[in-house]
Amino acid sequence: MAFGRRSDEDFETTGTGAAPSTPSAAGGLTAFIDQGSSFEGKLSFKDTVRIDGHFSGEISSENTLVVGESGEIEANIDSQAVIVSGSIAGDVTAGRKVVLHKTARVTGNICTPSIVIEEGALLNGQVSMKAEGKGAPAKAPAKTPLKAVDAAGTGKD
Repeated sequence: MAFGRRSDEDFETTGTGAAPSTPSAAGGLTAFIDQGSSFEGKLSFKDTVRIDGHFSGEISSENTLVVGESGEIEANIDSQAVIVSGSIAGDVTAGRKVVLHKTARVTGNICTPSIVIEEGALLNGQVSMKAEGKGAPAKAPAKTPLKAVDAAGTGKD
């Protein structure tokens, strides 16, 4: 894999996209913890970080965290975007979005205004949706009673 800067749009659900031509593009990949590496502590960054190794501690980001398939995170995460293909044990707070690819395994609560969960991803925790840029979760809609529907599609009481 070539190391260049990529925008977080390159890590959408399809994982495709061309890397920007200049290495100083905003939101570019600034750190990479490779498979077989282990890191413990507090990680904070402004651009995009990809973790394919093991990390435990606390993660804070102003942009995007990418957890590769071999990535193992034991930390609470506060970021703008979190793209997961590996495993996370901890709570995730994302200001813009969370994407759980089919190989993702998350044990913890997620708070974000936008979430994509591919078929096959595992999530053991609660999801709280909040309006983008707001501090509190969005108010849950009032519950309406469900009406039973028979095979013909007509409602019955």
